[in-house]
Amino acid sequence: MPNMMLGPIRVDGSYAGEQLTRQMGIEIIRCEPGLVVGTMPVSGNRQPLGILHGGANAVFAETLGSVAAFLHAGPGGNAVGVDLSCTHHRWVSSGTVTGVCRPLDERQTTASYEIVLTDDLGHRTCTARLTCAVRRGARRPGLRPAADPPHRLAPSRRTEHR
Repeated sequence: MPNMMLGPIRVDGSYAGEQLTRQMGIEIIRCEPGLVVGTMPVSGNRQPLGILHGGANAVFAETLGSVAAFLHAGPGGNAVGVDLSCTHHRWVSSGTVTGVCRPLDERQTTASYEIVLTDDLGHRTCTARLTCAVRRGARRPGLRPAADPPHRLAPSRRTEHR
């Protein structure tokens, strides 16, 4: 099976058929630094009462936030979710849910995002917050790579007392 993409993330072809995002019908429709937008159908993601499952909201929110964190990590970087919180405001029984993810804080080793989910009428249905651990990729101008040792004073110029 050929490689598939989830926003900027290449999915290994041997796992493409096992992607939860594919099984849930999640699509990334806009993907840029500072903004990730996606959609998810209610159909196929219901709980026994016929409404959208809260766990589906969580998967959708974490997907959007993780894509945003991968963008922040840059080429060769990586990100993984470490904390997810979802507040469900109202149920959805049909149609499509749209998610908008924006950064709350992006740093060298962590990034936090707010993900707002709305129904077809634009009503907020869920607000989520995701925090990710981030390993930055390619070196950015003005920043020292983690492998570089910090600058040290020559022994003759040390200021500590012995």
